[in-house]
Amino acid sequence: VVTWGDARYGGNSTSVVDRLVVGVTSVTCNSFAFAALKDAGEVVTWGDARYGGNSTSVVDRLVVGVTSVTCNKKAFAALNDAGEVVTWGHVRYGGDSSAMADRLAA
Repeated sequence: VVTWGDARYGGNSTSVVDRLVVGVTSVTCNSFAFAALKDAGEVVTWGDARYGGNSTSVVDRLVVGVTSVTCNKKAFAALNDAGEVVTWGHVRYGGDSSAMADRLAA
């Protein structure tokens, strides 16, 4: 994956470039950040941390088994092979689904 543009919004992926060299099957973005899905089901994120560029709060659920990633303007959602939904990004745009965790679990 090669990135360019405004560094604040994902144009600079140097912090994760080593994880984007091989195995990336798709890349999705919102207005401020990117998420790459890798062939083993890992998700790699970069861009504005407030809007999903930093997924450390859910990274343990994005390491393996993710089958798809989608987003809205300021947050991301991933579906894993167990049928669970994982969200991150801006809280007001769905980035924190902890109140719905029981309904989003497999």
